[in-house]
Amino acid sequence: MAAKLDYRWHLRTVMAERGMFATTDLIEPLARRGIRLSSSQVYRLVVERPERLSLKILMALCDILDCSMTELIEPVAASATVTGKKAAGAEASLGDLRPKRARIHGVD
Repeated sequence: MAAKLDYRWHLRTVMAERGMFATTDLIEPLARRGIRLSSSQVYRLVVERPERLSLKILMALCDILDCSMTELIEPVAASATVTGKKAAGAEASLGDLRPKRARIHGVD
């Protein structure tokens, strides 16, 4: 069986190494490269690990920060236990969430 992979996102660290300490420091350089993101979108990009990221944004970040993809994304082996946020009620199994089949009783 192939090993499960995960990754670490180092955008905040790379920004700090380049003297960029505010998430809004990326808004204008991204806009100059044709990428228009709101301040909240940029904030999430910097402080959270993105699940999906367009290659256009990734390449723009590499260009802005003068870094390689390997500096931003570090592949790591996935841990055995899944950690992360669960939605409310996520502890119930799918079978517990399905409606029960209606029963029709004989009519007198």
